[in-house]
Amino acid sequence: MNATVKTHSPTEAVSQFLRELQASITSAISAIDGKEFLTDAWQKPAGEQLQGQGITQILEGGEVFERAGCGFSHVNGLKLPLSATQHRPELSGAPFEAMGVSLVFHPRNPYVPTVHMNVRMISAKAPDGHEVCWFGGGMDLTPYYGFEEDVVHFHDACKAALQPFGDDKYPRFKTWCDEYFYLKHRHEQRGVGGIFFDDFSELGFDQSLAMMQSVGCAFLVAYLPIVIRRKDTPYAQRERQFQLYRRGRYVEFNLVWDRGTHFGLQTGGRSESILLSMPPLVSWAYQQVPAAGSPEAELYDRFLQRRDWV
Repeated sequence: MNATVKTHSPTEAVSQFLRELQASITSAISAIDGKEFLTDAWQKPAGEQLQGQGITQILEGGEVFERAGCGFSHVNGLKLPLSATQHRPELSGAPFEAMGVSLVFHPRNPYVPTVHMNVRMISAKAPDGHEVCWFGGGMDLTPYYGFEEDVVHFHDACKAALQPFGDDKYPRFKTWCDEYFYLKHRHEQRGVGGIFFDDFSELGFDQSLAMMQSVGCAFLVAYLPIVIRRKDTPYAQRERQFQLYRRGRYVEFNLVWDRGTHFGLQTGGRSESILLSMPPLVSWAYQQVPAAGSPEAELYDRFLQRRDWV
């Protein structure tokens, strides 16, 4: 899809781009899986804490993806929540508009990594009446069994998406991603990272929007080749059990630390859509430690470490 969409208003342009991005991603994933996404268009009526509309698309029980959720939302609220104003305290409680596409795909095969991507725009009315807009987003990869070529490819695609906007963007957003997707209570990275940015407006509206669009359009380039390469890899119960155990870390991060989850719940958002990132099956075990030298131990020792991949 094109990296830019032009319409008569900035808000309309962003909303149109996001809807088209969602459609292009779910179409590509359906083509690989062989199963269609269920499409659930929803609306939050006027008079509630949050109002607006969205489209939740979900694929469950597929051949390749056990659960794949991709949601678009465009909402308005009366009071910007604390989770969105950590760096903009002067806007706390201000009226706001938020729109974005967020996805998490949980593959069936343990050799295919889970992936997350999100792009969004938030605008709010400052106390002096002028509108303040900023962008956020990124993508990150969470393998259960690590492959160097997969991680390098993913980071290469992230770097290429950001390169037109300055040499500093990839290293800066890569570090931001490593720091954000970190389970502080486990002292452990969630995965092998990617890129992450938030509260971003430093390039001006047009270029900041273009950067957000470039990241969204890079998602399929970054992820699909990995899926195609690994989806038919044979696996047994051992790999499956380790996958379910590691999914537990994903759940912990999303519920305890993720600002997007907190933003949705704090604004009275639609719980089914907010929690579409959760895996269908997951397990926990007490102090599970993989055997030294095993592929499972390699994940911790080699891949769940902050590294320069490209």
